[in-house]
Amino acid sequence: MIHVSNLTMEYGQEGSPLRVLDNLNFSMERGDTVAIVGPSGSGKTTLLQLLAALEQPTQGHIKLDQQTLSELSTDQLADFRRDNMGIVFQSFHLIDSLTALANAALPLDIAGKPDATIRAQSMLESVGLKDRAHHYPQQLSGGEQQRVAIARALVHEPRLILADEPTGNLDEKTGKRVADLLFELHAQSQSTLVLVTHDMRLAKRCKRLFCLESGKLRVEDNHELSA
Repeated sequence: MIHVSNLTMEYGQEGSPLRVLDNLNFSMERGDTVAIVGPSGSGKTTLLQLLAALEQPTQGHIKLDQQTLSELSTDQLADFRRDNMGIVFQSFHLIDSLTALANAALPLDIAGKPDATIRAQSMLESVGLKDRAHHYPQQLSGGEQQRVAIARALVHEPRLILADEPTGNLDEKTGKRVADLLFELHAQSQSTLVLVTHDMRLAKRCKRLFCLESGKLRVEDNHELSA
């Protein structure tokens, strides 16, 4: 599903750039669960942003189902992202003036889907927020806001789910519930799930570990799952 070749990302002025990612090569298949792990500053979030086409690499290419992302215009990328990806941000990024239901329906509303509200209601029920649909973000707990963000990311049944520290702002109990929900919804849809996380307990629930350090990538199979 995803093929990454010679991926390099640099920041800074010409002549003295900071190389955050250095010539990465890897593939992911449909249905994979992948955890991107590594120390702070190792490029985990940068890699996720590149996979989401929110940034463009300095060198190299990313293909999603044979579509090279760098060949698309800004508008085409926005459409491609909307149709194929679900992104769960660490800081939720909910719209304060919209209810939980309206936040969850937003991707479908933007796409002009006539059944946006019905599908959003169903997704909120799936994440256990049926009774909170008409509450605003400031009326929800952190765990509830994160579940709305997950509902919004998955309401359009994306082929690729990208989550940046999805449990990072949550207490242990709520974080486990959110993680369970992500893996449950992934299993139902057979999408590809990619997580950035510092939590090795969460990472070890994934089939594969992508370990980043000093811009280099090491890929490991999760032997605990296969044992």
